[in-house]
Amino acid sequence: MAQPPPALTVEQLRTQVRDGAVDTVVVAFPDMQGRLQGKRIHAQFFLDTVLEHGTEGCNYLLAVDVDMNTVDGYAISSWERGYGDFEFVLDLDTLHPVPWIPGTAMVLCDLAWLDDVHTAVAESPRQILRAQAERAAAQGLLAFAGTELEFIVFNDTYEQAWSAGYRDLTPANQYNVDYSLLGTSRVEPLLRDIRNGMFTAGLVVESAKGECNLGQHEIAFKYDEVVRTADNHSIYKNGAKEIASQHGKALTFMAKFDQREGNSCHIHMSLRGDDGRIVFDEGDGPTPMFRSFVAGIQATMCELTLLYAPNINSYKRFQAGSFAPTSTAWGYDNRTCSLRVVGHGAGLRLENRLPGGDVNPYLALAGMLASGLRGIDQELQLEPAYEGNAYLSDHPKVPTSLRSARDLFAGSSVAREMLGAAVVDHYVNNADVELAAFEAAVTDWERYRSFERM
Repeated sequence: MAQPPPALTVEQLRTQVRDGAVDTVVVAFPDMQGRLQGKRIHAQFFLDTVLEHGTEGCNYLLAVDVDMNTVDGYAISSWERGYGDFEFVLDLDTLHPVPWIPGTAMVLCDLAWLDDVHTAVAESPRQILRAQAERAAAQGLLAFAGTELEFIVFNDTYEQAWSAGYRDLTPANQYNVDYSLLGTSRVEPLLRDIRNGMFTAGLVVESAKGECNLGQHEIAFKYDEVVRTADNHSIYKNGAKEIASQHGKALTFMAKFDQREGNSCHIHMSLRGDDGRIVFDEGDGPTPMFRSFVAGIQATMCELTLLYAPNINSYKRFQAGSFAPTSTAWGYDNRTCSLRVVGHGAGLRLENRLPGGDVNPYLALAGMLASGLRGIDQELQLEPAYEGNAYLSDHPKVPTSLRSARDLFAGSSVAREMLGAAVVDHYVNNADVELAAFEAAVTDWERYRSFERM
């Protein structure tokens, strides 16, 4: 199979800048929603100055709401603290071309405080995941994951959709195109550009297929080490929107756009030894380590749902008979369960079906990995696999609202043990901000119900 181009080296970047092929370097990091934030730097200045001395950005970037409004309640950034800067620490292993934007390369960053030792910003999503990957490495383990993102394409621009209040948009397909080659060919010019753009950017593209909602599609990528998978997820999500805009279309990853099927983000995860050895299935079926890993994730699903479903809209997906889960059941190749075990041998892995397309991949992967490692450490015993329709099971139900998930996460001693109190408090406040904004809003639903008839 043809492999995508490797990450750019600094010397390759120097050559491309000298030849005029690259004139801009995007310096980016994932924010609390998993969105890429940062700045565009002239390529020569990047090479002459930023490469050695770095660059900074306002630390309010991890203390604002989705609309970039400053809000109260964050320990790391506030009016009282003066809204200073933190450092963008270049991860040069992530340097890659952005082929859908002329003359552009991108590098992802970690965040650090401007102190003498460049202390990592613990609340940064990339740092939260990196901490769990390092915890696995300390036990001689490497974590791998793949994320499967669904999205809905509309034949409207983002500007038109905004002006229309996101009502009466035209989906790119008028019927269910799940696995339909004819239906997906209608959108193939866009899908092809996304696939090829991501390949040139260094992602390993597997396939594209139609999904059930009108205009709904999925592009899948090969699994990778967990931090790189989260990086690729964010690069792809940002890039797909940019490419859609270039086509005069808009696409959304929101968990539930309408009454039909929502956008999922199924997350597959497995572990291997740091020497490449198989630790989940050594030939006789799932190992005790695998079973404890699954048990650990199952045991914390309700307490960590906030990491898998971080928004008000996330919870609209959790409907019986919708292919989105409602309980903590696990099973073998059973799509009615939250946790679906698939594969065998080297391919044995766990699929978490709870997250939607709005998930922050860094936080979800960190939650899964932390819980799985805790299960291994405590040698948790896994209950028998559920057979049948898990929507009818008597397993605990996952939270059905952001408020419930927020309260479970805030009160979880396990979450504080695994992730740290500062991280838990930070993302509890993020949920509080979203809840306050939603509860202050007047919705279309309320107007339709109340304008005349109440």
